[in-house]
Amino acid sequence: MSKARRSFSLEFKGEAAKAVIDQSRKVAEVAREIGVNEQTLRNWVNAYRKDHAGEEPPLSVSERARLRELEKEVRELRLKNEFLGKAAAFFAQEYR
Repeated sequence: MSKARRSFSLEFKGEAAKAVIDQSRKVAEVAREIGVNEQTLRNWVNAYRKDHAGEEPPLSVSERARLRELEKEVRELRLKNEFLGKAAAFFAQEYR
């Protein structure tokens, strides 16, 4: 027996998305609280962000600097990961 599909008002979806965005809460936590699937709420949050993109305040200087740091760290970790993958493949071939 399948569940009946529930529908939610735009106001409900907006409030749920704002709970995640404005209060910096986890999607899983809010989803459990309101009784919806995590992916459903994630879709609502993405749609809310898309619809309200101009309303978000711009990043501060310190936030921009932190973002640059994190992007650099991600690049470095990707390079290390790629190298380790190649090394593992090389050694796997050597020991056959």
